[in-house]
Amino acid sequence: MSGVAEISYEGTDLESMSFALNYHRWILDLFAPYLGSRLVEVGAGTGSFSELLLERGPESLTLVEPSREMFAVLGRRAREWAGRADVEALGEVFPAVADEVGRRRRPDSIIYVNVLEHVRDDEAELRAVRGALDEGGRVFIFVPAFRWLYGGFDRKVAHVRRYEKRELEAKCAAAGFRVLKSVYFDLAGVAPWWVKYCLLKSDSMEPGLVKLYDRCVVPLVKVAERVLPPPLGKNVLLVAEKR
Repeated sequence: MSGVAEISYEGTDLESMSFALNYHRWILDLFAPYLGSRLVEVGAGTGSFSELLLERGPESLTLVEPSREMFAVLGRRAREWAGRADVEALGEVFPAVADEVGRRRRPDSIIYVNVLEHVRDDEAELRAVRGALDEGGRVFIFVPAFRWLYGGFDRKVAHVRRYEKRELEAKCAAAGFRVLKSVYFDLAGVAPWWVKYCLLKSDSMEPGLVKLYDRCVVPLVKVAERVLPPPLGKNVLLVAEKR
């Protein structure tokens, strides 16, 4: 493991999403047809999504996390998982280790779930991803959608932006990727998010509400969006291949 970067951000509210197992499985289900076997997860947090990636039996899994607080937990979990797979954890921002990861791990899949919106220079980040990927490798991105949904929670957890689908596609194309899949995600979450975080200006994400939405709403919305892709959603999900 590398030394942990001198970067810190508040992780408590972000990790409220660790309770959203159905939600995370839904994301992974959409990624799955395109995933390879040498995986890198950037902004892995404390490893809630990483654990789902491990279930797929990858050849290798590299976890990158710059927060000291989260990395302390992630590092322990990575050591526990090492008996199940080739798992490595790096306490850095991705561009600082991109060359090393590309050379040693030869990733065919680099994954950003709720991470790219925190990166000020997202275009430089995408270029670093392309440089680290093996030939024909793919980037997997899940980000919050629409500037008009930017509210109290986004500010609290230091989101630099929310994305339009075409904006994200254009940035990936400019970085040297060919977009394979690009969809809006979670239409049902748009109105509740706008009311709570834009209208009422809340800045908290309560685990109890996350669990309730995950258990009662996500399974229904997942089926509905499989049948009829939504014209908008709370998030954008994108898969792109290195040209």
